[in-house]
Amino acid sequence: MARPLAVVIMAAGKGTRMNNPGMAKVMYTIADKPMVEHVVDLAYALQAERVVAIVGWQKDSVIDHLRGTGKRVDCVEQTPQLGTGHAVMQAENPLQGFSGDVLVLSGDVPLLTMETVQRLLDHHRSSPAAATVLTAVLPDATGYGRILRAVGTGDVTGIVEHKDATEEQRAIREINSGIYVFDSAHLFEGLKHITPNNVQKEYYLTDVFRYLWNKQLPVRAIAADDPIEIQGINTVQQLEDARGVYAKRHG
Repeated sequence: MARPLAVVIMAAGKGTRMNNPGMAKVMYTIADKPMVEHVVDLAYALQAERVVAIVGWQKDSVIDHLRGTGKRVDCVEQTPQLGTGHAVMQAENPLQGFSGDVLVLSGDVPLLTMETVQRLLDHHRSSPAAATVLTAVLPDATGYGRILRAVGTGDVTGIVEHKDATEEQRAIREINSGIYVFDSAHLFEGLKHITPNNVQKEYYLTDVFRYLWNKQLPVRAIAADDPIEIQGINTVQQLEDARGVYAKRHG
């Protein structure tokens, strides 16, 4: 029997490069449906027991739309917005009493397929792992966080941001997608141990991995077959490209 699944959707972003500061980024549409709704549909297709959306910028438009879908989504506001780790902290209260796996998705990554996420969950559960990272292998990984793996086991031993990477690490083409599945107990315990000791003074979700490694808990990774699936939408051009991919898939 499959472990219970909860899905946390990051949907608080502003989308400063989308040319419409009055609109929540996740409300831009693909096939006449806001990106965030595509992600909620994916959560429901995975038969998640709980779905939590972390909202922020123009939150009322997101909440009202999701309410209108008829699907049960707990919306929690992240204010102020202090990073990805801080965003997931907001899900702890609505997920009180939940025990199982927590899948973290982004409301601006609408091309992720059911097949890829199912492979991620299967890999996570068969290992088993404290956390599993969805990755992608890119021809040019410039600007992305690189995945460091142990020789032999293939376990993840580090995630290094491009700016912090050595030349050798920058040659790695496997990148972090920002999509993860965690054992719920390890996730929320790990979040208690992260600190905003960085230039941005933000809580990074990736710092949970440092806690897991310190506890010698296994972190795994599996790569998406097609890197387009993990593409976040940050610009008008990326939105147009995503619409094209979606139309081709469903043509």
